[in-house]
Parts: sequence; C-alpha cells; structure tokens
Amino acid sequence: MKGVIYARYSSSKQREESIEGQIRENTAFADKNGIEIVGTYIDRAQSAKTDDRPEFKRMIKESSWKKYDVVIVWKLDRFARNRYDSAKYKAILSINGKKVISATEAISEGPEGVLLESVLEGLAAYYSEELSEKVTRGMTENALKCKYNGGHAAPFGFYIDSDKHYQIDAARAPIALEIFTRYADGESIKSIIGDLNERGVKTSRGTPFNKSSIINMVHNRNYIGEYHFGETIIPNGIPAIIPEETFNKATERADINKHAPAQHKARERYILTTKLYCGECMSMMVGDSVNKKDRTYRYYKCSSAKRHECDLKPVRKELIEDYVIRKTMESISDDKTMTAIVNRIMKIYDKENTIIPALEEQLKETRSSIENILKAIESGVFTKSTKSRLEKLEAEEEALEKEIDDEKYNRPPLTKEMVWFVIDKYRNLDMTIEKEREKLIDGLVGRILLFGDGRLIITFNYKNEPVETTLDEIIAAATSSSDINNFGSP
Repeated sequence: MKGVIYARYSSSKQREESIEGQIRENTAFADKNGIEIVGTYIDRAQSAKTDDRPEFKRMIKESSWKKYDVVIVWKLDRFARNRYDSAKYKAILSINGKKVISATEAISEGPEGVLLESVLEGLAAYYSEELSEKVTRGMTENALKCKYNGGHAAPFGFYIDSDKHYQIDAARAPIALEIFTRYADGESIKSIIGDLNERGVKTSRGTPFNKSSIINMVHNRNYIGEYHFGETIIPNGIPAIIPEETFNKATERADINKHAPAQHKARERYILTTKLYCGECMSMMVGDSVNKKDRTYRYYKCSSAKRHECDLKPVRKELIEDYVIRKTMESISDDKTMTAIVNRIMKIYDKENTIIPALEEQLKETRSSIENILKAIESGVFTKSTKSRLEKLEAEEEALEKEIDDEKYNRPPLTKEMVWFVIDKYRNLDMTIEKEREKLIDGLVGRILLFGDGRLIITFNYKNEPVETTLDEIIAAATSSSDINNFGSP
C-alpha cells in the first residue's frame, strides 16, 4: 500500500516538535505495516474544529488521484474534532477508494460516530436517486445546447468558456494533435509519455501524463467534434481538434493493444486490509499468496511476521472473509437492532448540529431587537441613532439568514428515512460480487483482532458488543471441503 501522512497542531502553544513527533510515529507505524509513504500534508496552528485547513483540503482534493491508498494520522482527532466533518471527509475519501488509519489507536472512535460515515456516503446515493429526474432534466437541456455539464475537467486541448461551451485551447490543442499523430504512426505510449513529462506537459488536471491519460484521449470522440452526454450525441456539436482519419487510426491501434495478452496478473483484492490486525503485536495483517501444485493459496499474514518479528500463523483468506461477511449480514438483518441504531444515529446527528441552533438563536434575538425598535418608531421615538441602529440590525439579520442557509446547504438534513435507505442498501448488496463485499466491510466493520491462540474478535461500527469466536469454531461451521479447513499457510 501507498500512504500519506497528515499532521497538525492547533495553536501557538504547541511547537514544531509536535509535528515532528507525529510524523516520526506515523512513519514508524507505516514501516511496521509495510506502507510506503509517498507524501506528507502538514497544517500548522490550525484547529480541527474547522475544515478550513489548506493542506487538509489539498489532501482531500488529491484523494481522487491514484497517488495514495491510505491517510495515516497520529490520532483520529488530528483529522477532525467535529464528528460531522470527520464523517463527511472520510466518506469522500471512501468514495475515492481511500481510508484513514490512526497510528496510535487500535480501536475506532465509537460505533455510532463511525457508522455516520457510512450513512453520509450512502446519502450521496439517496440524493442521487431522489433528485435524479430533476437533475437529469436540467442536464439534458444543457446537452441539447452542447454545454459542459460539469464532472471531470475538460479534455486536454479544450477549455470551457463563460457560457459553458467547449472552446479550443490554442496552447494545448497542437500538443493533443501531436499525441494522436505519434500514436497513430506507431510510437509506443511509453515513449510518448516520457517525452511529454520531460517537456513538463501536464494533463487537464495538472498531473503528469500516464498510460491511462493517453488511452482515454484516443477514445474520446470530443476530439473529432462529437458532443457526448449520456445518450445524447451531437455530431459537430463542439470544435474538432483531430482529423477523423487520424482519430480512427489511433483508436484502432489502442483497441488491438487492449486485447493483446495481459502482461500483468490482475491484482487480488484483500477486503480485510486495514481492518484485520494481529492481536499479539497490533500490526496490520496483509494479503499474501503462495503457489503449490498448480494452485494459488491466498491468506492474511501479520506484516511483522513477514519480517520474522512475530510468530502469528497466517489465516486463510477465503475462510476469514466469508465468516466476517456472514456475521455482518446476520447482524444487519435484525430489524430490532437496526431500529435502535437508527435512533442513536439521529441523536448523534442532532447533538452534533450546534452551529445552526446557535445561529438561529442569534437571528431570533436580532429580530426581537428589530421589532422593539419598530414599536418605538410607531410610538413616535425616531432619532438619527435609532435609524442607524435599525439599519445595522437589518444588515445583521440578512447576514445571519445567509449564514444559516449556507450551513443548511453544507449540512443537509438527515431523516430516519434516509438512514434506513442506507441500511437497506447494505442489506441488498450482492455478496458474490467482490466490490460489494468490500463495501460492506468498509462501511460496517470496525476492527478485527486475531490472536495466537486462535481467538478472533470482530468489532462492528454500529454496536458496542463485539463478536468473539475462535478459528476452530469457524472451521467447524464452514463446509468440510478440501482446503478451506487449513487456515494456515499451505
């Protein structure tokens, strides 16, 4: 795994050594768990009670890149002290395939608070389905006018003007044509990438070119003037940069190479990574495999054991994953338990919402003061200072109303219906699909500890009572088929 470190200290009372200490412990944690550190984000004299932190924002923004897999923090309060902000930004990271790990805290922040992250992530789907008709209608109107509908940056060589129309970027369009021509004429992607990066040419997102950048370009029909949005296709809807003959030649070559024999094996997904820990040394357990008699055996192994620093035996991947999946699905199928969880989430959400009630109280007081001045004016009391005071209060009222509207926009209302929507989404996941199994684990499982005596403790994000069992019991409950009974390495 690749990781980045986020470090922060909150006030001038803390010193630079605080940052150094956090980075030192985070780096030691990464080394212990085989995580390669590829970047560091540091906010100095910045409170976690607000998300207005420059490096924090940059880290969140760059989570959509393929730069890193996990964010390592010294403690979870370095990430955010406000539970709502913590949940919101962890949900964004989760959507982008990233996770937050604490270097010093073995157990998650608390069941309801952590589950709130899953709810917020699920709300994206809720709002998507709830508002899809309205949004789609508006976007379709834009599409019929060949307007940019947002999302990813405009393709390399284009820019979007003030009317949301595609226009040719005079500086980049010739480079786009050069890329197509060189690839169509037989030059390798590796050679083209090397040259572009050596010249300092960046993609539309400001990142260095890679293989995906080129492949996506040569399949993007915007370059021959076709406007695309969903099922709406309008030939000559935008300016063309690439001649159709050159485009077709490049696309045909890319398609041939795509179906060539794969040079690399598909990456196996180990869905318990960052969740499963060695109970003896508290190192993460990571995926490993071995080939024996024309068959590949996969298992989780303590990252310290891989360096011969721990003697915990490995556990078979299929065995432990299937058990955790089964126990999680059994748990969320209980309506009584889930109803209690929904109620707890609503209490937490309302309790955390302190900003809007405070603003509304200020607005109430301001309006009361305005009302008193108006009554005074009606009774004949009107001076220069009265007018000035009234204007000041009215301006304050307008500012508070705007601030409340902004807070409500940034913090959408949460209802029980929305929470149940998310829970039902989890209940209806297809456990034969690897990505959906991973989604279930990421959203609902807190931490799993495996001990040398075979004890297994599973902590869920939505309840305080952990599930405790042993590997022997898991094996006994599993099928008696050939190799699943062997939970150690072959």
